Amino acid sequence: MKFFNTAGPVNRPDHYKLDPLHRWDLDEIFGLIHQEKYFILHAPRQTGKTSSLLALMDYLNAEGRYVCVYANIEAAQVARHNVDAGIGTVIGELSRRVATCVKALPADTLSPGLVDGDALAAQILAAMHSYKPEDALNAALSILCRGLRKPLVLLIDEIDALVGDTLVSVLRQIRAGYDKRPADAPSTVLLCGVRDIQDYRIHRSNEDIITGGSAFNIKSKSLRLGNFSREDIEALYRQHTEETGQAFEPACFDLVWTFTGGQPWLVNALAYEVTYEMKENRDPSVTITPAKLDAAKERLILSRATHLDQLSDKLSEPRVQRVILPILSGESGQAQEDDKEYCIDLGLIKRTPQGVEIANQIYREVIPRELTKEHQDNFTSRFQPDWVRPDGGLDADRLFTLFQDFWRENAGIWASHIKGYQEAAPQLVTQAFLQRVANGNGSIAREYALLRKRTDLMLKWKYPAGDPRSPQKIVIELKTIRSKDSYENLKAEALRQTAEYARICGTDEAHLLIFDRDESRSWRDTPFHDQGEHDGIRIRIWGM
Repeated sequence: MKFFNTAGPVNRPDHYKLDPLHRWDLDEIFGLIHQEKYFILHAPRQTGKTSSLLALMDYLNAEGRYVCVYANIEAAQVARHNVDAGIGTVIGELSRRVATCVKALPADTLSPGLVDGDALAAQILAAMHSYKPEDALNAALSILCRGLRKPLVLLIDEIDALVGDTLVSVLRQIRAGYDKRPADAPSTVLLCGVRDIQDYRIHRSNEDIITGGSAFNIKSKSLRLGNFSREDIEALYRQHTEETGQAFEPACFDLVWTFTGGQPWLVNALAYEVTYEMKENRDPSVTITPAKLDAAKERLILSRATHLDQLSDKLSEPRVQRVILPILSGESGQAQEDDKEYCIDLGLIKRTPQGVEIANQIYREVIPRELTKEHQDNFTSRFQPDWVRPDGGLDADRLFTLFQDFWRENAGIWASHIKGYQEAAPQLVTQAFLQRVANGNGSIAREYALLRKRTDLMLKWKYPAGDPRSPQKIVIELKTIRSKDSYENLKAEALRQTAEYARICGTDEAHLLIFDRDESRSWRDTPFHDQGEHDGIRIRIWGM
């Protein structure tokens, strides 16, 4: 039986998959190849880059105008500044891929005198011993091209996994053969990685720093592999329905699009979770509903899958912090355009008409959880869940009274532990607290974007099964007040924004949390409460 793939390329017959080539502009790709261009393909991890490269190789080899060879050179990463070892690893990978590739091609693919692909692979491998490391790859590529009757299209995967002098040497040796194509060098080279080559900042063994662009200035174009569309998601999920008979309710497809933004790994992982990992849904007679997908999303986040773990690891990088911090706090920051492009390449953020924002709803949940994960359990021991009313509803006034006391006593300590994101401590600590409240009986919707000077949260709380009031929806607006701000001016604007968000969420239960950054205000020592109304919605105000 087929299944949704969450590990490696989708090149097996038992994977549900979309045609990888349909995600590219093939006219553009073929135009670059016919013009003998060297170009770049980049995209975040686990978006289908390798699957697309393998599909392109199969297409070109079947078409017959070129010989296309794919090579993954990630193993050379460990060589770092050891060029001898690094280039040796690259040539070894190239020779093995050539031997495998040629065996599947017509007999007249090879030049006269070559018996088979193994003979050509042996000649390529011999270049390691016949040439110095700084010239061996160039020589190996010349041997390969002279051994073929057709122009070579070379697809190099994981190029940006290489480090230091090894990466510089690979780039410069490929560049050195550019004027010899197609007879003595590849007609086309496609370099594939997470980042665009201009973003490579290569630290050499002599402490020099060069950029990828300077080492590979023959790049003609840089292409980015995009996410799935909403229609792609439905087409992929319907393959499961056709295979097993298990149906997805129509609303599921829009929900998956909202959760994932079309990020391919998330799309597949969410489907795998809801159809297989959740054992109660393995029976194909069970229809997949939006509620089941919501539960699958939470399980996926809590599983700390490798994809999400790698994403979280990037949050400690200064370049990432400069972009993510202002988004979380809603205020201006110090991010340069290069920093934003770097985060886009990593898949962390996306551009919108309003600026930049976190790439999808799942990442919006993962990021604040990861930044406060070491502290969330403390809430369980600090508070007893006496914010639950006898009827099973949530007593928001009791909840925020407890949180207000906690913030006044511990805010400084908590902020100091959120390294690199101290300015977003109010937003992060509040979300950590609400996450512990929601766990097991609710969920949190998060909305934040650069320069809005606010964070919108909605806590959904479940009443006992069958209660028509479920879910209880509580809107929470977070604002920060500084020394130059007037409370009354901020209050008027915040009431309007909170009421607007409450209307969008379909609830009239709304709270405004105002975090004080002015040490002189009295509510630093005395709990501050207020209330207001806008557009018929009463809003409780809590000073922190």
